[in-house]
Amino acid sequence: MSTAARWTAPAWGDAGLVSGEAVELDVRVARLGSRVLALLVDVLIQLVLGLLLALSVGLTLASLPYGVIDAATERALLTLGVVLLLVGYPVCGERFNQGRTPGKAAVGLRVVSLDGAPVGLRQSLTRALVGVAVEWPGLVLPLLSWVAGTTVMLTDARGRRLGDLVAGTLVVHTRTATRWRPVPAPAPALSGWAYTLDLSRLEPGLALATRQYLTRYHRFAEPARSDLARRLWREVGAAITPAPPPGLSEAAYLAAVLGERHRRARQRLAGERGLATALWPQLGPATAERPAEPVTVGPAPAAPPPPGPGELTGVRPPVPAARVRPAEPAQTDTHATPPAGVERTPGRQW
Repeated sequence: MSTAARWTAPAWGDAGLVSGEAVELDVRVARLGSRVLALLVDVLIQLVLGLLLALSVGLTLASLPYGVIDAATERALLTLGVVLLLVGYPVCGERFNQGRTPGKAAVGLRVVSLDGAPVGLRQSLTRALVGVAVEWPGLVLPLLSWVAGTTVMLTDARGRRLGDLVAGTLVVHTRTATRWRPVPAPAPALSGWAYTLDLSRLEPGLALATRQYLTRYHRFAEPARSDLARRLWREVGAAITPAPPPGLSEAAYLAAVLGERHRRARQRLAGERGLATALWPQLGPATAERPAEPVTVGPAPAAPPPPGPGELTGVRPPVPAARVRPAEPAQTDTHATPPAGVERTPGRQW
């Protein structure tokens, strides 16, 4: 098994969900700590909603005439309110908020089916009923059920509680655990060597493993950091040519290879975008300026006459009076056509 495969494979505790297209989803399961935090937020919201509901019902009953509501009706209303808070609250939250109660949404959790599909009404109702009975608040043997539920969550490979096991659901994280740092910049001494690299045999999976190492290498301690860099460079170095100049670390070589790969990808993408813009200008970025008027190709305009002496000094000479050009006498065409029936003689004018 290669270093890239070991690096990109899911670690223990990952959800291991596979979509309908046989694609493994990279999500993390929710453990005891995050789920307890989400439960505390939900319990706080339920207490607030319970107080508001009790206040509104109490004011409504107080406005009714005495004797209309008996003790049995009051107990029925109390039971209905408890059911709405303990069962209706999580079911409505998971059904209408994509598997997230307000507490889970605040922590970044979500309930899904074992195949990654959205949770259904039957599954949400099953989870809520099992949770009320044996987990929280645990109406059946509260202390013993709490210990049993905690033990099940700690021993299950994907952190599921009893309600998840019965309903066939799973709680996963919807946020990334950490924020990746940018890839370190390549060393200037390796820029010339990186420009001549042949990266045609560098596989995308190996490049991804290299990127993951370079963005997380600050979190590794020695000697694990150097050992993983040597393993990655052994595979990357076998897939590229020519060999690097000696004297630098494996991490510097990996950063140079990855930086050159990104540079070529950006250059290729810029060329494709330029070609697409040249072929289809309407796909290019819209400009806020007004488009230029179409230019009509024609003869060049005549050059303006040179300025006179008055225009250079700022004083224009007086305009002479308009002259009337005498009419010229009409000219007779000496080569006119002879009258009809008369033969034209060369050298004779008509």
